[in-house]
Amino acid sequence: MAIETASLRDLNNLRRMESICFERDAWSLLDLIGVLTIPDVVRLKAVQDGQMVGFVAGDPRSSKGFSWIATICVLPEYRRQGIGRALLLGCEQRLRTPRLRLSVRKSNRGAIRLYEQEGYRTIDIWRRYYDDGEDAVVMEKRPESNVL
Repeated sequence: MAIETASLRDLNNLRRMESICFERDAWSLLDLIGVLTIPDVVRLKAVQDGQMVGFVAGDPRSSKGFSWIATICVLPEYRRQGIGRALLLGCEQRLRTPRLRLSVRKSNRGAIRLYEQEGYRTIDIWRRYYDDGEDAVVMEKRPESNVL
């Protein structure tokens, strides 16, 4: 498995992944084009056996003192192999802010467990955030506080 920079050439693969991984919450075509082209956004893909199997995007917001992990996904048949963790850590390394934030469905216990293992802590709950009414858990990591 390799972690590589994603580009607009990955649009069709990303659209497919979004529809598989996020069904109800998949980003629109315009959002996907934006995440693949907006300057300063960190965008990485996981490639295995010549296929894009995972994606992460990080939005640096230096003026606010944090970066936002805007999306992270791994195709279901490739989960629990360390790909999500590799994408997350690769994105974190490229973001240069003192704090990192992300949001995740409250029911996505596997993802929440991964984020907690990597030092993220719940800082807020966004009630009824998703279209189906499910809450989002907002998590934050302060990398400098994780240094031993």
